[in-house]
Amino acid sequence: MSPSTQAAAPQPQDPPPAPIAEASGAQVSTGDAIQAGVRGTDRRRGILAMIDHPLVVAFVATLGVLGALVLGSAIGSIAAILIYIFLALFISLGLDPVVRRLERRGVKRGAGIAIVFVSFVMLVALFLIFVLPPVLAQILEFVTSIPEAIVDVQQSDWFLALSTDLQLALGSGLDQISTSLSQPETLAAIGGGALAVGIGIVNFVSASFIVVALTLYFLASLTAMKQAFYSLSPAHARRRLSDMTERITASVGSSLIGSVTLSSINAGVVFFLHLVIGLPFPALMAVTAFVITLIPLFGSVIFWLLATGIALFSSPTQALVFGIAYLIYIQLESYVVSPRVMNRAIAIPAALILIGAMVGGSLMGVLGVLIALPVMASLLMIVREVVVPKQDRKV
Repeated sequence: MSPSTQAAAPQPQDPPPAPIAEASGAQVSTGDAIQAGVRGTDRRRGILAMIDHPLVVAFVATLGVLGALVLGSAIGSIAAILIYIFLALFISLGLDPVVRRLERRGVKRGAGIAIVFVSFVMLVALFLIFVLPPVLAQILEFVTSIPEAIVDVQQSDWFLALSTDLQLALGSGLDQISTSLSQPETLAAIGGGALAVGIGIVNFVSASFIVVALTLYFLASLTAMKQAFYSLSPAHARRRLSDMTERITASVGSSLIGSVTLSSINAGVVFFLHLVIGLPFPALMAVTAFVITLIPLFGSVIFWLLATGIALFSSPTQALVFGIAYLIYIQLESYVVSPRVMNRAIAIPAALILIGAMVGGSLMGVLGVLIALPVMASLLMIVREVVVPKQDRKV
């Protein structure tokens, strides 16, 4: 064997560099672990620093709470303005279908807006001039005539024909009502309520100018507002958003017009029945019917019970005639008038209608009840056409 071969023989026995690589790999992994430990230590130190400085944490939390309180106070201070804006927006949505109907007949949009808006203002003015004064007068007359009406009821033939126990029970209840109405604190409360009504009328007149101006602006720029809203969405979703928005606004407008139309017909029927039957307070009861029948689905039944009970103070015969006549109208309204007036409204379950009316009435009073139906219809449409299909695609 040559010397060169002897020199080359030990080469395979040399140790491979793997331990070095393993050592270096171990060093790298150890370094990563050290860095991760340092980062975890930094996180723990940050948390411990916050725990070690409770005054700083309390100060930051206090600033957050104060910011939330200031924001809530600011929203509360402009709550009336927000109500004006929502009211004007819903009125404009309710008037827009009429404007579009005029447009389909060849009237330009500007002229259609002027015609509809002038008609709307004239209706409000006629209500303030010819309807509101007799209603206020009949409210005062109704309150002052309650004690005398109670006495007349106790002396009527139908009351005397009742059993003795029932007469005593009803008589004691009527006497308590008469006594409470004759007390000074009750009269003061009534006077304060009348004063509050007067102040409310003044505020209503002043707010009407704001609502009228906003309604005119929204009605004129409704198309531009929709286009600006569409531009905020992605381009691929604008067509679907536009279609859904148009359907929602059309449903809202139709629902508002339908609700006001049905309530107006109710008020007219009540006024006519009171005049024909000879019941007192026809204007007051007509306005009461208009307000109560704005409650969807159950408003007419509620007013039927209320008005029939009030008519009993005049005469059982008159109350019976009114109850039968108005019950017949309720049936006509349910099966003939309402399907024609509310033909474009979305079908909503009765339970959701009742819940929406109660929630809207609790939050915004009569206005909340009025907008409860279109809002529930819009939410139901969104759930049916957006949420449910999205969930159906998740297999």
